[in-house]
Amino acid sequence: MTTFQSSLEFAQQLDQSDPLASFRNKFHLPNKDGKERVYFLGNSLGLQPKSTTYFIEKILHQWEEEGVESFFAKDEPWMNYHHKLVQPLSIIVGSLPHEISVMNQLTVNIHLMLVSFYRPEGRRNKILVESKAFPSDQYALKSYIRHLGLNPDDVLVEIPFDINGTACSHEEIAKQIQKHKEELALIFLSGVQYYNGQLFDMQGIAKAAKEAGAMVGFDLAHAVGNVAMKLHEWDIDFACWCSYKYLNGGPGTIGGVFVHEKHHHSHLNRLEGWWGVKESERFLMKDDFISSSNATSWQLSTPPLLLFACLNASLEIFMEAGWDQLVAKQQKMKAWTDFLLSGMEQSFFSRITPIERGCQISLQFKKSGKEVYERIVEKGFMVDWREPDVIRFAPVPLYNSYVEVWQFIHCLKEVVNEVSLNN
Repeated sequence: MTTFQSSLEFAQQLDQSDPLASFRNKFHLPNKDGKERVYFLGNSLGLQPKSTTYFIEKILHQWEEEGVESFFAKDEPWMNYHHKLVQPLSIIVGSLPHEISVMNQLTVNIHLMLVSFYRPEGRRNKILVESKAFPSDQYALKSYIRHLGLNPDDVLVEIPFDINGTACSHEEIAKQIQKHKEELALIFLSGVQYYNGQLFDMQGIAKAAKEAGAMVGFDLAHAVGNVAMKLHEWDIDFACWCSYKYLNGGPGTIGGVFVHEKHHHSHLNRLEGWWGVKESERFLMKDDFISSSNATSWQLSTPPLLLFACLNASLEIFMEAGWDQLVAKQQKMKAWTDFLLSGMEQSFFSRITPIERGCQISLQFKKSGKEVYERIVEKGFMVDWREPDVIRFAPVPLYNSYVEVWQFIHCLKEVVNEVSLNN
């Protein structure tokens, strides 16, 4: 257990002893007017790996040289590109490789998973969600419920946030599952809550879901590449994610799904397309769908190779750094951030992120939050403002440093003091 000191010199020592410090150099760091900026927005959009251009150009060159034959090229056939992605992703999410399919965007995948895993029958037709889920999740759920001819007001059960309005306690989640156990068809929650950064007890929720007889799925947009998970071992039915936050796959890039192997041979409803056909049968163009008997059965269309290339560039960095090593650095960086924040005056703002979290911390301001945010940005820090009163920031172990965390907290203290004096 490291004993921290709240000095710049100590932060520099942490960076000097960090075995992953050099991985920062594998990313393009934002700058303005030739001055490097401190980027704490990996929770919204991860930075671009310097190797992304190489992997994209490689696809373009194959297309240029071999056209459609690139799918079957001798050296690196596009048909096999998906295999490159699922192995590292399986390590990151804690699954078997054949339980992952890299496809579509997040909300599209949520709709596809609802087709398979939301199966209302009589009284058992409720879906348990958190009350402040990301709006797109709410839109997907409500629109799909209406598509089935049901009323979202009758189907959705929202878990209330705690007395301070800042987190869904594990006790409250368990209470709601127990309360509605005879009515629940599906529990669909975030892995990490987008607004306050809370890490949900996915293992405990999955266990409670099974005991209640409900399916369980997670939106991992803010969890994948951020926190350690064991989706297979925890017996989670499905999960969906995007790849442009902590996975650094690029803006709007390809998403992914996890489908537990126990469902690969089941009789679940599923929307189907030709790329979900068994690989050896795919180009035989048969009328009947022949399942690939793994998570790729949920694929629909020809994969976007350029987006695959963007994600591959980042995943190679993850594997080079080592997922366990990244998680260990994240834990230490979290402790360092918490230590520096702990001594700050709480009359001006409160931390709404619980101890159980990933990289992100959210600070809720009692007054003048937007002014504090604007001044921080002027000083070269890229953080996030969420209406009406929250600043979010997320030190990421792949490309942020301990010194940057110290600089930000030091700046935050100065700005809060300045604004307090002026008000």
